[in-house]
Amino acid sequence: MKICIIGAGSTYTPELIEGVINKRDSLPVTEISFMDIDERKLNIVGGLCQRMIVAAGLNCKTELVLNDYQHALRGADFVLAQIRVGKLPARVKDEKIPLKYNLIGQETCGIGGMFKGLRTIPVMMQIVKMMEEFCPNAWLINFTNPSGMIAEALLNYTNVKMMGLCNVPINTIDGIKKSMNLPNAEVEYMGLNHFAYITKIEQDGKDYLEDALAAGINSESMKNIPASGFTKEQIQYIGAIPTSYLEYYYFKNSKLEKLKNSPKTRGEICMEIEEELLNIYQNNALHVKPEQLSKRGGARYSEVAISLVDSIWNDKQDVQVVNVKNNGALDFLDDNDVVEVRAIIGKDGAKTLPVTGKVNDHIKEYIKQVKAYEKHAVKAAINGDKTEAMRALMSNPLVADLNTASACFDELLEAHKEYLPQFFKGNK
Repeated sequence: MKICIIGAGSTYTPELIEGVINKRDSLPVTEISFMDIDERKLNIVGGLCQRMIVAAGLNCKTELVLNDYQHALRGADFVLAQIRVGKLPARVKDEKIPLKYNLIGQETCGIGGMFKGLRTIPVMMQIVKMMEEFCPNAWLINFTNPSGMIAEALLNYTNVKMMGLCNVPINTIDGIKKSMNLPNAEVEYMGLNHFAYITKIEQDGKDYLEDALAAGINSESMKNIPASGFTKEQIQYIGAIPTSYLEYYYFKNSKLEKLKNSPKTRGEICMEIEEELLNIYQNNALHVKPEQLSKRGGARYSEVAISLVDSIWNDKQDVQVVNVKNNGALDFLDDNDVVEVRAIIGKDGAKTLPVTGKVNDHIKEYIKQVKAYEKHAVKAAINGDKTEAMRALMSNPLVADLNTASACFDELLEAHKEYLPQFFKGNK
């Protein structure tokens, strides 16, 4: 089995390699291509990953590939994508510029999140085009953000076999099982990426959701979200357990104030953590994933990503939460709408499981609104269409003001000009 990691200079990559090592008995990985466009990071991170593989005694050929997609992709069975177009400085712009307009600046939510999508979707489409040529049967496992929007684009505008992934579901589900002391519960996770709810907690034939709502159980907060937490009363208004990213939507005023008063954006903090990690990774004696990596928001990505590879390769028919086409899981959305739900995973991909917990009208309406935003944003990204982008922002609950949205859009467009050629086609 050959795995190709696109964006292998990411400081998260040792997580993936740890996953490969842990699954050595079920995954016969014989070759890994580490591909990145950043030579320094590729050499540092790739070097640590190679040492980890050698130290684990894994019989696996590895190569570090600088900016050569053709070579890296050729013959791959799985392509793991974790790219960041414009790198962390672009993220900081997504976070800072909206604050000037009293809009939440965030990596995946609101107008900042849309710009990450606008920069990333065309690049992911190019990667898929190259996959069609050099590894036509490969599976693409994407955890590049915004994961749901990218899956919406690729699954509806290309023929690639792919699934989108996130680490919020596994952390949320495990956190709820722990806080309710229900280790064997089946937890129903439903919605969109970074916009999801828990609608059922079933163990031994009993649904404990009402107990959880009565107790005001919150979902696990992520390291990259300064959590406020929902009160018991607020959770009962919502009628399901909201996942951590929903704090941006339900508490947008206080979140905006917090972001405006923070001395550094999350992107600036990540730049510092990244440099600290790269310094640690350069130690040639290091051959395991260092503890400091857990400070970033991507804890347990490896577990999720490599479990997915394992389930496809070995046709395990187990249940995982993925970003795939709805196909009836949520009866209030179209079959082609990409959702983040539980699905049975095997060699033919994901078969979504119908959501059977009680989903009230408020949740349905909110999800439909955010899905409308995503679909407009995807069209904007593919066609470089400002009209579609503005329609997206009018549907986005964190924006929805035409004057502000238009002015902020223009400033972000100019700030990211080199990564958004589709919007400047006529200006040659």
